[in-house]
Amino acid sequence: MSADGRSEGAEARAARAGRGTGATPSVRDAEAESASGEPTTLDAVSAPDAEGQPRRATRRFPKLTRDTARPEGGGRAAARDAPAPARQWPILAVLSAVGLGLLLTALDAFRIGTILIGAALLAGAVMRWMLPDVGMLAVRSRFTDLITYGVLGVAIVLLALMAQPNPLLEIPFLDDTLHFTVR
Repeated sequence: MSADGRSEGAEARAARAGRGTGATPSVRDAEAESASGEPTTLDAVSAPDAEGQPRRATRRFPKLTRDTARPEGGGRAAARDAPAPARQWPILAVLSAVGLGLLLTALDAFRIGTILIGAALLAGAVMRWMLPDVGMLAVRSRFTDLITYGVLGVAIVLLALMAQPNPLLEIPFLDDTLHFTVR
């Protein structure tokens, strides 16, 4: 038992966490606030990089989160000096095709409009798979985006092809499954 009433195990844990009397200078420095008054993390850091900022040396999450990580492939689709629309051309292409599909649907070309919406989502899945950087089209991991865009695109196209009247695609077991619907 130490003089302040803590057990030796608690004292060792506090020293490792940087709160006890045995704190190392690097931990004490990490606890101090920077000159600008911003709190710093208590994680282990390596030597400063070329910009003078220390980098994390462990894979542990920081105690203070400043932003979120960009999804894999979420970088610019064009060079930094290109205008903003050119940097985000993949999402603009998908949104333009979806907008055109919605316009066609509103103008009473339902089947063509919804097929175009589904095709735009499928094109988004293909771009997410093929291109290394797709900008804002990258929402989650590459795999999750592929599955989401692909499943939604296929479902919308299939539903558009099965829409009444005069469906272009008939699935035989649906008549047996939905026998209670009005024909």
